[in-house]
Amino acid sequence: MTRWIPAFLLGTGCLLTLGVDRQRDMPLAEPLDSIPMTLGGRAGKNLEIAEDERVAAGMTSYIFRVFEEGPSPISVYVGYYDHQTQGKTIHSPKNCLPGSGWEALEAAPIAVTTANGPVTVNRYLLQNKNQQALVFYWYQGRGRVAASEYQVKWELLRDAALRGRSEEALVRVVVFLNDKVTESQAVDQASRVAADLVPAVFRSLPA
Repeated sequence: MTRWIPAFLLGTGCLLTLGVDRQRDMPLAEPLDSIPMTLGGRAGKNLEIAEDERVAAGMTSYIFRVFEEGPSPISVYVGYYDHQTQGKTIHSPKNCLPGSGWEALEAAPIAVTTANGPVTVNRYLLQNKNQQALVFYWYQGRGRVAASEYQVKWELLRDAALRGRSEEALVRVVVFLNDKVTESQAVDQASRVAADLVPAVFRSLPA
């Protein structure tokens, strides 16, 4: 009996993968620009991402904001994909950050309390030469917040095959450390921003 398990898993994987190529576009319920400019008690301003970077990332819509008030700058990025297919999926920061010169010093999941309940996100401490940064990132869409890339990939295949839906947002918060901000203070700042960001992103996403 067990000899059929690999064939079953392979066949299931092929069917799910085929389903990813037949997706409905899911427009946002509200534009990402409706996400408040003040997050975690700090006011931000919008920045533009270069055209070539937008094309490479492939997102349908995005916001990129910097919050310069306070002891250390914070950046927030939300990139939304109205559907995902082979060749057009979210790029994991885990793979992208090392390519831009950042080295991971620490990595672990962390719980964040939000108005929608507790969620688990990824927490990374990064270094690029003499600069350190704390990064929170997570995947949000189809009614849930997820940190694990394995969970995200499985749910993408499952929902694509069974629901014809694969829309999702990548959300990233970066706090830059300096002599005025310790790692624990950066965690507190990132947690405050994430607590405001999760429900705000849900309001923009399709039901």
